[in-house]
Amino acid sequence: FVCALLIYVSVRFREKRNPIPSQLTHHTGLEVVWTLIPALILVVIAIPSFRLLHHQLDLPKEDIVLKATAHQWYWSYAYQNLTEGPISFDSTLVPDDKLQPGQIRLLSVDNEVVLPVGKVVRLQVTASDVIHAFALPAFGLKIDAVPGRLNETWFKADKEGLYFGQCSVICGQNHAYMPIAIRIVSEEAYQEWLQKARQTFS
Repeated sequence: FVCALLIYVSVRFREKRNPIPSQLTHHTGLEVVWTLIPALILVVIAIPSFRLLHHQLDLPKEDIVLKATAHQWYWSYAYQNLTEGPISFDSTLVPDDKLQPGQIRLLSVDNEVVLPVGKVVRLQVTASDVIHAFALPAFGLKIDAVPGRLNETWFKADKEGLYFGQCSVICGQNHAYMPIAIRIVSEEAYQEWLQKARQTFS
């Protein structure tokens, strides 16, 4: 609409067609119209936006609660609602000199988050020092990690695989070295991992 108006004005009011420009300096009706129309457009846009914001914050019943705590410069994870008690661990970048075949530079971590496919995961995010952001593009996630505040969102992965993300707020010198790695597996593989994790991270 705006582009069409610009083209119309450029053609209709160009210098060749209007060698003597209008001397009109003020028009109350025009002032009202060009204030009112954008305001009405914003109101029309706001109605579905508020509905979407409400749905974004209306979290479904979760199967798993995962808490991610950001530090300078790594992530800590805690599985909160497990029947046999929580599991928590740190996840740090694998340095270049320790990369194994198949691992990806600047994205692979020593301890991946493991979650089952098809389950609703409530993600709680906070930080211990400065503002960070938990961003996982494949799941449509980007949520701020703020010290002293617990932000929440959710996701449900429909396909098995290894998904990568990163802190997306400039949080200090090693901002680029705190990746996120989430491995989505079958329910059976997830239960096996839980048994090993209870021993490894107890």
